[in-house]
Amino acid sequence: MVWHKRLELWAKLALALVASALLWRPGRRRKPGSPLPSPRRILLVRLDNRVGEALLTTPLLSTLKAAPLPPEVHVLVHSKVARVLAGHPEADRIIPFDRRLLWLGALAPGIRALRSEHYDVVVDCSNWSTPSVTSALISRLVGPRAIVIGPHQWPVRYLHSLSVPAREDTSREVLQRVHLLSPLVPGAPHQGMSFRPPQVSDSFRSWLDAGSSSPRAVVNPGGRLGWRRIPPEAFAAAARALIASGRTPIVTWGPGEEELARSVVASAPGSQLAPPTNIDELAALMRSAGLTVCNNTGPMHLSVAVGAPTLGLFFRMDMARWGHPLPPHRMVDLTPVVDSGGDLPARVFEEVSAFASGDPVRTSAS
Repeated sequence: MVWHKRLELWAKLALALVASALLWRPGRRRKPGSPLPSPRRILLVRLDNRVGEALLTTPLLSTLKAAPLPPEVHVLVHSKVARVLAGHPEADRIIPFDRRLLWLGALAPGIRALRSEHYDVVVDCSNWSTPSVTSALISRLVGPRAIVIGPHQWPVRYLHSLSVPAREDTSREVLQRVHLLSPLVPGAPHQGMSFRPPQVSDSFRSWLDAGSSSPRAVVNPGGRLGWRRIPPEAFAAAARALIASGRTPIVTWGPGEEELARSVVASAPGSQLAPPTNIDELAALMRSAGLTVCNNTGPMHLSVAVGAPTLGLFFRMDMARWGHPLPPHRMVDLTPVVDSGGDLPARVFEEVSAFASGDPVRTSAS
């Protein structure tokens, strides 16, 4: 970690300690295992600006709404991903976070508006590996009288009413995150991600319907971080494997990725370049095609959320934590293939061929 990032981290940790002292109130802390009243209104706080992070919050919605006395559930999110959760059938309200004048603390416009909601419980939905001082502080400020629940991690736990230790039997992010609700909802939580029914234009619906007579698959070679993407020649091999299995690959792309997608199409004759898509159109395409091959990125989580069998290709990322290993999905870590100088396109062709035919080829971790 470079020196200025380290300095920023220590400044935030110091802020958490100072804020916890200033915001301390007698009787606010709850002992682990102490009974909690059934909340009428809950706020979930997740301020990350990534699509996948927003989707990983949806199992909490399903878990809360399956409770014997389901509460009203609001979700506070980064303004860039409010579109991801907007219209979700199990969220009563999606709130884009208003960061204006945040230095005013409880008097900031966005904080003041949320304090007036009088939430019974606020859940800081950050993770245990990298404590978010901002998320913990906002959770405390918007719920001055609320029970604030969050991950048991120093020093942000001092801002919570009740801190939840991480599960020791799994590293999966989706299970760890829904575990934050364990003090509120006993029993097995929901772990499946979900997405609203996609809303698409008539012209896009017509394009979907025009290709529905033959088997298709989505190939998404892009991703936010280039260093963890599988190279385009490997995705071209994936497209050729899909063609050999009798499917037409539809190569999708996001902002700044059209040339990447075109290079895959050019190397796999018979594949098609998708039109520009928004998140609803991409979700509808994935659901309609019924099979997705992609990097570990936001579209991978979206594909899983809409129920499309998904082959996630991982590179230099923790697959056990971020992957979705349960059928009908399969996750494959290709890092060892690259590091050993192996034939990556050949391996991807093999994996995609097996996935498209429904045959297991290797263990997901190999």
